[in-house]
Amino acid sequence: MAEEGAAQEGQVVTLDWNELCDTTAAVNDKVVAALEEAYGSTGTGILAVRNVPGFVKAKHDLFSLAHKFVFLPSDYLETKLTDKESLYNSGWSFGKEKLGDTPDTSKGSFYFNPITDTPGTLDDRQQYPLSYPKNIWPTEKLPELEPAAKELGCLLTRVAVHVGRLIDIYVKKHNDEYAEAFLHDSIKNTDKVKGRLLYYFPLDNDVDDDSCSQVKKEDSWIGWHNDSGYLTALAGDLYVNHETGQILEQSPDPSSGLYVVNRSDCVLHVRIPDDCCAIQIGECTQICTGGAVTATPHCVRGCSDSTVARVSLACFVDVKPSTKLSMPSNCTRDKVLNASMPSARVPPLGKRWIDEGMTFGDFLKATFEMYYKWTTQAAE
Repeated sequence: MAEEGAAQEGQVVTLDWNELCDTTAAVNDKVVAALEEAYGSTGTGILAVRNVPGFVKAKHDLFSLAHKFVFLPSDYLETKLTDKESLYNSGWSFGKEKLGDTPDTSKGSFYFNPITDTPGTLDDRQQYPLSYPKNIWPTEKLPELEPAAKELGCLLTRVAVHVGRLIDIYVKKHNDEYAEAFLHDSIKNTDKVKGRLLYYFPLDNDVDDDSCSQVKKEDSWIGWHNDSGYLTALAGDLYVNHETGQILEQSPDPSSGLYVVNRSDCVLHVRIPDDCCAIQIGECTQICTGGAVTATPHCVRGCSDSTVARVSLACFVDVKPSTKLSMPSNCTRDKVLNASMPSARVPPLGKRWIDEGMTFGDFLKATFEMYYKWTTQAAE
C-alpha cells in the first residue's frame, strides 16, 4: 500500500451505561437514535459506552500487565503458553499469523475465553476444536493476568449483550419481520467468547530500511479487515514505552491508532475515549439483521516513535459454530450486501457468505481462507 495522507477525524457516538440499562420507552428512543448515528449510513460503525461500573479499573489492571507479559522468557511463552492444536486460538501467538506468506511479527496476541476455562460441551469441543479451545494461563510466572483478563473480558461481554438488546429494538423499528430479541437471545448466555489481548511492538523507523515507509501506512500495525462474527467489544488502547514499560498519557504520534472506512469509502481516524469501551458490528450481525447494521472495515496504524508500543483488547462475542446465518424473511441477499459499500480493502462478503442458511462455522472457514488469499495477492 502506498503512503497515506492525513485522514479525517471520525466522530464517535457515546452513550452512558445507565442509558443502556434503562428499559423505559423514552430512553430506548434516545438510545435507538444514537445507534442510528453510530451504525447508520453516515456512522463510523462504532458505539462507545461510558461509566460502565468497574471498567476503568479493570482496563488499567489488565493493560498494565501486558508489557510484563510479553517480556516473560521467550522459551516459556513458546513452550508453555502456546496451543498448536487449536492453531494458536488459545494462549500466546507471535509470528503464527501471516501477512500473505510472511509471518506477522508486528504484534503478539494472547487469546483467552473470559467466560469459562472450558467452553462448550465435550461434543462441541470434539466437533469444533478451533472454536472451543481450553484456556492457558501463565500461572507460574504472572498469576495476576488470569483474574485481570477475566474481569475485563466479562465486563466487555456484558456491554455487548446490552447493546445487542438495543440493536434488536433498532432493527425491529425498521423491519417488522425481524425476529424480536434475536441478537440478544443469541448471545446473552453464550460461552463462545474470544478475548484477544494485543501488544503491538514498535515499528522500526530506520530511514535506511523499507519499514520507514511502513510506519506511514494506515494499516502498518494491523491490516484492513471486517470483523466476521456477531459483535466485537473493544477496551480502547494504551501506549507504553516498550523499553521501560512506562505508561504514556497518549501516543506521541497523533496519527497512530484505529482507522475505519465509512459508507462513503472515506477513511476516518477514530479515537475511543480512554474511559469508554466500544462495540463494533460483525458481518454475521449484518446478515442476520438484513443489513440494518453493517460491519465496517478497520485497521490500526503504527506509531512513528520506535520506542512506543500499543496495548488493546478485543472480545469477540459470538454463537455456536453450528448456528445458521439467516436473514429476516422479507430481506434479499442483495439488500444485505448492498447495505455496505464495497471496498477494495477487504474481501467481498458475497464471495464468503455463499448462501442463506450457511453455518457460522462454515462462514468463518471461508472467511479465513479468503483473507489469506487476499493478503497474499496484496503482498505480491
